[in-house]
Amino acid sequence: MSTVLDVRDENYAEFTGAPASIVVYGLATCEPCIAYDPILVETAAKFPDVKVGKAKMHVPGRCREIKKSHTFETYPTTHFFSNGKLLLTREGVVEPAELAALISDHLLK
Repeated sequence: MSTVLDVRDENYAEFTGAPASIVVYGLATCEPCIAYDPILVETAAKFPDVKVGKAKMHVPGRCREIKKSHTFETYPTTHFFSNGKLLLTREGVVEPAELAALISDHLLK
């Protein structure tokens, strides 16, 4: 069973450099971020070939470099990567069916 992995500055390049990965940027106090967590767990289990991770933007010093390279208007924000290339961005909670369709359409070709 795949799990949602912890993403931070130290592993960001390796994580996003995978053939198929999703990074969700969120905050601990963000209600939609909390509501998104079970969807991410379900997605990670359903798509074992896709790395699914969460960057906890509220933890001091943990995502400084990530914050320098991306600007976030909304949390959660979901980025879809393939081999280090950002393919797609979605703001807010992505419902399970839409998330599965986006993965199938953009990451599992």
